[in-house]
Amino acid sequence: MWQEDIRAARLSNLHLPHNIEGMMDTTVAAPEPPPATSSPKGEGSIAIELQRALAIAAGMVDPEIPVLTLQDLGVLRGVDQQDGRVVLKLTPTYTGCPATEAISLAVEAALAEAGFVGARVETVLSPPWTTDDITEEGRSKLREFGIAPPQRGAAARTLFHQETVECPKCGSTHTSRISEFGSTACKALWRCEACAEPFDYFKCL
Repeated sequence: MWQEDIRAARLSNLHLPHNIEGMMDTTVAAPEPPPATSSPKGEGSIAIELQRALAIAAGMVDPEIPVLTLQDLGVLRGVDQQDGRVVLKLTPTYTGCPATEAISLAVEAALAEAGFVGARVETVLSPPWTTDDITEEGRSKLREFGIAPPQRGAAARTLFHQETVECPKCGSTHTSRISEFGSTACKALWRCEACAEPFDYFKCL
């Protein structure tokens, strides 16, 4: 059905004979109706709230490597709403990582503090996380913190791959592995033969 927006402006008859032009200007300049606003419970508002929840989780840090956020690690898989509650989807870095449970609890606590009542974390195992998911910004943060970032590509994760690890302190590739295990299970201990400094290397997974 065709409809037209009709607006009425009330004018005084006393002024009409003496100020016809002014009355015409008033009718032309009659205020526009206020713009339509979306309902607080509309789909647009829900999407904004979900993005806010995702942003809160993205800015949280890894308890084992506090220079990296969850966004840097690439472990966030998305956010959804189920039964009126926010569900944050997260993939663990590797099975058995002791930080996984701590991260889930911290995210749920942060969302609850932000007003997301009953928000929870859902573990997503497929596709699995690999060190290729670490962002470039995250890799830069690791170097600045003194940790050599993992190499990229599937070949770097093969059994007999010969790793060439760059020292995060001096940039030399003349390095050697001291131990397969460093300060945490996801890191190995290396030494730079150029500057003689030991450093952690984030292992390829």
